[in-house]
Amino acid sequence: MIGAGAIGCLVGGKLALAGENVTLVGRPHFAAAVADLGLRLRYGEDEQVIRTVNAAGSTRDAFAGGESYDLAILTVKSYDTATALDELTSAVSIEGRPVILSLQNGVGNEEAIAAAWGDGQVIAGTLTTPVSVQGPALIRIDRPSFTMGLSPWSSHTPAALVEAVHSAFLAAGFKAKRYSNAPGMKWTKLLMNMMGNATSAILDQPPARLFADARVVDLEIAAWREALAVMAAAQIPPVNLGSYPFAWLAPLIRRAPNALLRGILRRQVRGARGDKLPSLHIDLHQGKRKSEIGWLNGAVVVRGQEVGISTPINALLTDTVTALLADPQQQESWRGNVEKLVTGAQAYQHTKN
Repeated sequence: MIGAGAIGCLVGGKLALAGENVTLVGRPHFAAAVADLGLRLRYGEDEQVIRTVNAAGSTRDAFAGGESYDLAILTVKSYDTATALDELTSAVSIEGRPVILSLQNGVGNEEAIAAAWGDGQVIAGTLTTPVSVQGPALIRIDRPSFTMGLSPWSSHTPAALVEAVHSAFLAAGFKAKRYSNAPGMKWTKLLMNMMGNATSAILDQPPARLFADARVVDLEIAAWREALAVMAAAQIPPVNLGSYPFAWLAPLIRRAPNALLRGILRRQVRGARGDKLPSLHIDLHQGKRKSEIGWLNGAVVVRGQEVGISTPINALLTDTVTALLADPQQQESWRGNVEKLVTGAQAYQHTKN
């Protein structure tokens, strides 16, 4: 059973093609579209139609008739994790609870799942393939790398199940790798998700355009250095995720001069994001009034407070996005106003240190 967001449809579609029995859970109109048209995965000009995947219009419908699942894959935004867990809890008995794999961005979801579902019922996951919803049951895969990380959240997670999940993803065409350190894997993915995300939302411009301004890149470097300092203090090691060698890059990022790092990060942003608007921008400027900022930059601030590391730049980004969510009329005054952000950073560095 998998949530029917863009990531969930990609994962569910590929697993179904590999012969797994998959049910995607979305809204009723999504279930109707899958039943009528099939699940469609679009790669450039090519489109793959999958008719072997099931779809349900609610979590309760997915369990109707006594249906049971070995694995539930959670792909909802972090701010919807609590709701998804409530729906699962009301739909299935304790004895029938599947293990949950979280393929969500940000830090804190696995802790929430473990608290509600059981410490040994959680697998942490990462996926670095960018996807987007193009229409009802139509998903576009922008870069089909299919690089995935998997790690048991605790020693109580059944090893045999983790191995079975890993094998299933390999058979489905994912470049799945098992990691021994789940926090290290999730915090490394956090570093990737942070880059150009909050600044794009605040300044209402795509990351590639923003990164032409050295002041923005320097703020991003400072935010990364704060996150890496928090990770070091919390004894959370960065790991290599796919083609992203963070275990090797972390010392360089923390110590190399900004002039050297700017060019590296500009190339990275052009390749990874380009003119595509990131998730925090989409949620903020579509008027959702909810955001994953608390599970990204905000998570750095919270953990920094716990381990005694100052995080003024991440605090600035978190507070500013939160303020814009509460009062969207402020957005116009921030649009493209790099100077305002730089001035705010200077003030935060003075007051938070």
